[in-house]
Amino acid sequence: MTRMEKWDAIPDEDTITKTAEAIRGRGIGVEVVEYRVQALERVKGMIPKGATVMTGSSTTLDQIGFMEHLRASSHGWKDLHAAIGAEGNEKKRHDMRRKSVTADYFLGSVNAIAKTGELVACDRTGSRVGAYHYAAKNLILVAGAQKITDDLNSAIKRVVEHVMPMETERVMRVAGTISAPNKWVIIERELQPNRVTLILVRERLGF
Repeated sequence: MTRMEKWDAIPDEDTITKTAEAIRGRGIGVEVVEYRVQALERVKGMIPKGATVMTGSSTTLDQIGFMEHLRASSHGWKDLHAAIGAEGNEKKRHDMRRKSVTADYFLGSVNAIAKTGELVACDRTGSRVGAYHYAAKNLILVAGAQKITDDLNSAIKRVVEHVMPMETERVMRVAGTISAPNKWVIIERELQPNRVTLILVRERLGF
């Protein structure tokens, strides 16, 4: 079995349904949709006008069209990502990035989903996962169903064996450097009602 066959296959409907139930049992909202266009429409409907919005680096958000929509500036949100990019002072830009994890709505993805309900994500600097634990008022995660694994141990293994090699290839193309799983988050349970929502798409999205 190749790496892609092992870690990148869409599971059957029964597995998707049971995984969603397990995630909900951990205090995390789950919405299962068929296609990426439905995921985008659902995300757009969740964020009210005037809300501050920040995103972590996410191939999935690119693929569903959210980043293009965010750049369009017709949504009525306060785009913190654009504000950070427009700041010319490096120190101020760094401070703004640190504060952005407390956005009203922070959007990103996860690298693996255990059938038992845990969500696993990591990044090199922590600028994305820093919002996941507690800082963001609302956390919206979008993920393709191919990220579902048997359990937490296999979720972590998926990141090491599959995600990091692909992410390193991507980062080398765009920035000429390597990636590394320096900062991890495992969402085992969410205690704050309605804070975290996972939109699970029956498509292959992201890594």
